[in-house]
Amino acid sequence: MNTRITKMLGTRYPIVQGGLAYLAYSRLASAVSNAGGLGQITAMSLETPIHLKEEIRKTKEMTPFPFGVNFAIGQHGRPYEHMVEAAVEESVPVISMTGGNPAGIFRMLEGIPVKKLVLVASARQAIKAEQLGADAVMAVGQEGGGHIGRDDIGTMVLIPQIVDAVSIPVIASGGIGDGRGLMAALALGAEGIEMGTRFIATKECEHAHPSYKEALVNGLETDTAVIKRTLGAPGRAVANSWTNLILSREEEGAAYEDLKGLISGERNKSYIYEGKADEGFGWAGQVMGRIHDVPSVGELMDRIIDEAIEIRSKWAKVGLEK
Repeated sequence: MNTRITKMLGTRYPIVQGGLAYLAYSRLASAVSNAGGLGQITAMSLETPIHLKEEIRKTKEMTPFPFGVNFAIGQHGRPYEHMVEAAVEESVPVISMTGGNPAGIFRMLEGIPVKKLVLVASARQAIKAEQLGADAVMAVGQEGGGHIGRDDIGTMVLIPQIVDAVSIPVIASGGIGDGRGLMAALALGAEGIEMGTRFIATKECEHAHPSYKEALVNGLETDTAVIKRTLGAPGRAVANSWTNLILSREEEGAAYEDLKGLISGERNKSYIYEGKADEGFGWAGQVMGRIHDVPSVGELMDRIIDEAIEIRSKWAKVGLEK
């Protein structure tokens, strides 16, 4: 599958693994890259630049193929400059940016031969990213897991809007987890896909607790909840007693100071690492309704491509006349 994304990233397939806070480390990233996609390491979930360099080096030992480092800019309000410097010093080929204004990172990357991807949720954000110098944008519809756009625009409408708004390649995200999603994204004008939730339910996502993966396998597309909407930072998670608590506090008009203990990284880790559904939350998109097993990354990627090839064959048999 040759698109501007595969040519730009040096991958076999136009499939990018999401940043996945607290989950995307060397084993998952290398597995995705080895299977033909672009794996990514989550930078801001690591404690220090030394830890980031260690993960990058581990990934290089496990795959000869390109991979990226994701920067969740707004995560915990931490400064990111020293982490970006670490990634640059390790000569990573791709840096992606999510969750905040990426202008500062772009300034740091001026003149450095690294591909720059930016997650956006609107045409306005995509245009701004292109103006800053993004090589591609990852456009996430409201079906996606984790932080999504404020406008509640679905992937089906959002992708062609952004494709028409920018000249750089668009990577579709949100509600995608199989070959049908890949081919739908290409039909909408995107040149690749990003998947987050689907890669959590894989064997190589070793940090995700079995209960978290089980929730993704057994849950329906209706079993998610959007929290933090009242804070202007909506995010989609597995619906459980903890998200119910957060939503009830939001309905009561709780301010950030009243909510921060409920939505912290520690509460996130309590669920995704320890499976404590009554003490924390885990991000997930509506695509969880399409997840039915926990394969290896290689098996998942093979399945996606086989399904895409089958769809392309069916399309070739469809007669179109005006």
